[in-house]
Amino acid sequence: MQKETIQLNTCLPLIVRWYACARRDLPWRRTREPYHIWLSEIMLQQTRIEAVIPYYHRFLSRFPDIRALAQAEDAQLVKLWEGLGYYSRARHLKKAAVLIMERYGGELPRQAAELKKLPGIGDYTAGAISSIAFGEPEPAVDGNVLRVITRVLACGEDIRLAGTRSRITELLRRCYPAGEDAALLTEGIMELGETVCIPNGEARCRECPLQAHCLAHKNGIEAQFPVKSPMKKRRVEEKTVLLFHREGKYGIRRRPDKGLLAGMWEFPNAEGRLSQTEAEAYGEALGLFVYACSPCAPQKHIFTHVEWQMSAYLIECAGENGDLLWKSPEEIRKDYAVPAAFRFYLESIN
Repeated sequence: MQKETIQLNTCLPLIVRWYACARRDLPWRRTREPYHIWLSEIMLQQTRIEAVIPYYHRFLSRFPDIRALAQAEDAQLVKLWEGLGYYSRARHLKKAAVLIMERYGGELPRQAAELKKLPGIGDYTAGAISSIAFGEPEPAVDGNVLRVITRVLACGEDIRLAGTRSRITELLRRCYPAGEDAALLTEGIMELGETVCIPNGEARCRECPLQAHCLAHKNGIEAQFPVKSPMKKRRVEEKTVLLFHREGKYGIRRRPDKGLLAGMWEFPNAEGRLSQTEAEAYGEALGLFVYACSPCAPQKHIFTHVEWQMSAYLIECAGENGDLLWKSPEEIRKDYAVPAAFRFYLESIN
């Protein structure tokens, strides 16, 4: 561990100096406001930077501070998040904002241990907020950081193991600076992993400020790091989406308040791949009079751990059903948060 500490003490200041010249101009990097840093880190989880930028601006325009977020209506919050995915992030933001108002006087705590008590904030996000917003010597370790550090140290430990992440986090913590350099290092090591020390055999070592010190590069084995055990195979689920159409309006329903896509609006759907006869029977079981049923194009949607393979039917019907809300396509698009999984079908109706 002593050799690794010496190696990191040499490399980390080089990252800070490199970042001062190489940083991209991103809106959340123009501020040290804790609320803005928190919001950006949550939005950037599993989401591309280019996709986040307009959402970040719209969100801050509507909810400029923690108090405004704590008072947000759930439906409005989810609608504003629509299209960004991973909607539990939005719900956790509001829950955390309420707790911050109640427990911390409306101010985000600066210590990572306190931040992790808030919904939706884990080790990485707590480290990022603590170091970037408050200058605390607290590392933020994600996949980019693990890739950089395992290459620098030629560390062959499996990064999917919690013990590896913990050990690298502790190594970094021993060497981490405080103050503005803490913020610059956290942002800089992320930047290095996103733009230079990239995965899949495409590392741009000639552009890297650490090339003279990187053990993997010195031995020509950077493509061997990081070591990762295979991920579990994604579960596949078949679903049938039912587009009930009545007098220019379509039936939608609200999903349960817990679980995948909680509280969002969807077209009725059933587990499995229904035949046309079964789709018609589904509508009749809802008390609707079905007079036409035609298949729509199949689609698939991939979540982190599950893949939906969807078939669909457009069902012309009459009658009443109290479980469905009947709205025009324009009303649905404007006023209701519909998950991306159903976006193709929403865009196809008129």
